[in-house]
Amino acid sequence: MSVERILFGEMPDGREVYKYIITNSNDYSAHVLTLGATLCSFYAEDKNGEMRDVLLCFDNVKDHLELSDYQGVVVGPVCNRIGGASIDIGGENFKLTANEKGITCLHSGGELGLSLWKAMVTDSDSVEFSYTAADGSHGFPGEKEIKVIYRLTDDNALHIKYEAVSSKDTYLNFTNHAYFNLNGFNNGDILSHSLMIDADRITEVDENSIPTGNNIEVEGTAFDFRSPRIIGKDIDDDNIQLQYTGGYDHNFCINNWDGKLRNIAEAVGDLSGIKMNVYTTLPGVQFYAGNFLKGIKGKDGVPMEKRSGFCLETQYYPDTPHNPDFPSCFYKSTEKYVSETVYQFSV
Repeated sequence: MSVERILFGEMPDGREVYKYIITNSNDYSAHVLTLGATLCSFYAEDKNGEMRDVLLCFDNVKDHLELSDYQGVVVGPVCNRIGGASIDIGGENFKLTANEKGITCLHSGGELGLSLWKAMVTDSDSVEFSYTAADGSHGFPGEKEIKVIYRLTDDNALHIKYEAVSSKDTYLNFTNHAYFNLNGFNNGDILSHSLMIDADRITEVDENSIPTGNNIEVEGTAFDFRSPRIIGKDIDDDNIQLQYTGGYDHNFCINNWDGKLRNIAEAVGDLSGIKMNVYTTLPGVQFYAGNFLKGIKGKDGVPMEKRSGFCLETQYYPDTPHNPDFPSCFYKSTEKYVSETVYQFSV
C-alpha cells in the first residue's frame, strides 16, 4: 500500500491543487484531487489482466472549474434536488440557491465540488479531506465542518466515509458524483453494461425531477433492476418517469434499509468484464445514466458523450426536507453525520 502526492495544477488565484494516488498491492489505484475532493481516476484490472481507468473526469483544473457536470466531486451539504429552493427549520424559512431552471436547488449550488479542500495522509491506504462550509452558504444554516476519508484496501474496495457537524440545526446528505464506465472512460457508452439494484421501489418525480412524495413499485417496469438488467434495454421506454428525465435519473429505495453497510448494487462492463459492487449505509441510491452529457472533452481529450458514464450516488432520498415520510436527514446542531459507501471491484 502507498500514497503519493503530486501537483495537479493551480487555481485561478494561484493556489495549488494536488492529486493523491492511493495504490494497493494489486496495483489498483484511486486518484483524488484536493479540488472538490474529486475522485478523478480509478484503475481496475479487466478480464485480460490490463488496468483500465473506469472514471470520466478532467485532466486539468481549468476544465474542472468551467465544464464540470459534477464528475467525481463530493456533493453536499445536501446532494440532489430541493424543490422550490427553500427549506423550513424551526419555523424559519431559508432561501437556497436556485441553480436549476431557476426553481430548484441542485447539489447545494455545487460549492463543495468547486472548492479547495485540505488533505492529510492518515495511513498507507487512506487520505482524509476536510472543508468548512460557512453559515448561510447557498442559504443553508450552520457552519459545517466536513470530512471525507478515502481508503483503498487490498480486496480492491474503495471506502468513502463522510463525516460532518453543523453549528446549527440543518439538513445533511452527502454523496460522490462519480461517473463510471467499467469498459474504461475512453470506450464508448454504458448501454450494454448490466446493472442490479436491490430496490422494489423508486421515488416518483414530476416533470422537474422533484419527488411527488410517492414511491412506486418497479415490478413490471423498465426500473426493475432487482436482477441483472442491461442498462440500455428499456432506457427509452415510454414510461412517463423516463420521459420526464430523458432516461434513468431516479432514486432507488433500498430494500430493508437498517443503516448497516451492505451490498445494494452490482454493475458489470460488457467489454472489460470488470464488476463493481456497491455497498452503503444509506437508504437510497440515485441511478443516473448520463442522459445530459453533451460531448464536452475530458481526460486525454475524449468527449464525454450522452450516456458514456453512469452514476450510483448513495444518499438520503431527494427533497427529503419536504417529505416527512422519507428517511430523515435532519441533524441537530453538533449532532454528527456519518455515512459510508464502498465501491468494490473484481473481474
